[in-house]
Amino acid sequence: MDDLRAVKERDPACISHAHCFLNFKGFLACQAHRVAHKLWSQGRKVLAVMIQNKVSEVFEVDIHSGAKNGCGILLDHATGIVVRETTSIGNNVSILHSVTLGGTGKVCGDRHPKIGDGVLIGARTCILGNIKIGAGAKISAGSVVIKEVPTIVGNPAKLVGGKKNPINLDKIHCPPRSSKHTWLWCDHHVLGW
Repeated sequence: MDDLRAVKERDPACISHAHCFLNFKGFLACQAHRVAHKLWSQGRKVLAVMIQNKVSEVFEVDIHSGAKNGCGILLDHATGIVVRETTSIGNNVSILHSVTLGGTGKVCGDRHPKIGDGVLIGARTCILGNIKIGAGAKISAGSVVIKEVPTIVGNPAKLVGGKKNPINLDKIHCPPRSSKHTWLWCDHHVLGW
């Protein structure tokens, strides 16, 4: 129910809960992942991976059955999202299309990102390795993240705002907001668009 509420509250294209429940592939992929993850956790890994593979084929969203998702997840547009096995996603996280939460290919074991509560991850972002993205972080579109930082932008990723790099937000034009995560980064940091 939290995922359904999250989509209705954060996605201005969602006209009703029924609309989301029947038509939003990000929501549907997330719910299928919850079933697959439960099976994975029970040791029924073959069935879990079968569900994962079918969801990947139908919705073009590849969330490993071992990945852990919190509540209130929004996968906006969803196409091209990849979430690997040891990834952990907190509560009230918004992820846009073509995002990869993966490994660097250099280590085994716990090797994927840990995403804090209330994070917004922009389109075409790659977060790689066993790194933590702090609660409330906003990551702009196209970022490549390989180090733990609170808020990052660009490719290669760089820290913006904060005490070491202050930005006067009064001189920055921000588009109007229609939900909690829509353009929220304008409240704290300026991310190139």
